[in-house]
Amino acid sequence: MSDNKREWKEVFSLKAVVFNGNKEPSFSELPEQQPKKGEVKVRLKAAGLNRRDLFVLKDSLNEQKQFILGSDGAGIVESIGDSVSAVHLQDEVIINPSLYWDKIEVVPELPQILGSPTDGTFAETVIVPQENVYLKPSFLSWEEAGVLSLSALTAYRALFTKGQLQPKQHLLIPGIGSGVATYALKFAKAIGATVTVTSRNEQKLQKAKEIGADYLLNTNEDWQRVFQYRKADLILDSIGSATFPKYFEVLKPNGTIVNFGQSSGSEVELSLKEFFYSQFNLLGTSMGSKEEFDQMIQLVTDYKIKPIIDRTYQLSEYKLALKRMAAGLQFGNIAFTVN
Repeated sequence: MSDNKREWKEVFSLKAVVFNGNKEPSFSELPEQQPKKGEVKVRLKAAGLNRRDLFVLKDSLNEQKQFILGSDGAGIVESIGDSVSAVHLQDEVIINPSLYWDKIEVVPELPQILGSPTDGTFAETVIVPQENVYLKPSFLSWEEAGVLSLSALTAYRALFTKGQLQPKQHLLIPGIGSGVATYALKFAKAIGATVTVTSRNEQKLQKAKEIGADYLLNTNEDWQRVFQYRKADLILDSIGSATFPKYFEVLKPNGTIVNFGQSSGSEVELSLKEFFYSQFNLLGTSMGSKEEFDQMIQLVTDYKIKPIIDRTYQLSEYKLALKRMAAGLQFGNIAFTVN
């Protein structure tokens, strides 16, 4: 044998949807990492697409960064770092994408979310803190578990922590169709609230009726006429500019608007006179804490609430999924299967 010995080291790689700061993600191979102390490595079975994934692609702060996209995911624990006791090898788990936010009342200045700048779930494996891994509810499929976390947590905090929704109250969800909106509809009906939804799309309105919506309103209708006998206690807004001017007309005195998005624009005008005379409440929210994730999982488990899966794609088909979400065509959540 030659004295020139070669040392071979086995190098593993993973396939992932990678953002490289060029505004166009790519399906690439990257070196696979191992979990450190307190971390868990999950072999993903499914992942979920969110509007946030579109946002991070356009965020100028990400122009010089490289990371794996994706916040939602579910899979099997493949390896664990030192000092991990919360889960075990081969556990079937879902991932809470809200990082380092434990208590409801201790709101971070800027919520940290898996998938930017931390590597996310659009990959064969992901590494997360053990605090962010939960046993998968057994009644959920992999695809259902894979799309659960981000939008369900957002809806839970908006409805219950901020909006304080109670049974028999009237909830208005403008622009039904998103993952958050469909979870909010299901959560509200689970506790016995009345729900009105709006959309310009008649098919989406009929789908909302099928999953429990009490009243359907075409966005272009006269809102005041429809709401004159049954004004809303709570409005869950993610649209912003296009519909915000209508809210004061259909909200009860002392009613609440909870905003978590701006899909049609962030600039709105409001009448301060009408605002303080009617003693309206205007609140903002984003994501949620570990405490709220615990509560959301309990609600989902108690009422056996399943996500609405709009479409399922292979991870390599990410461009088709992004295009569908950007066009606002989905009703519910878009899932990826990860092979």
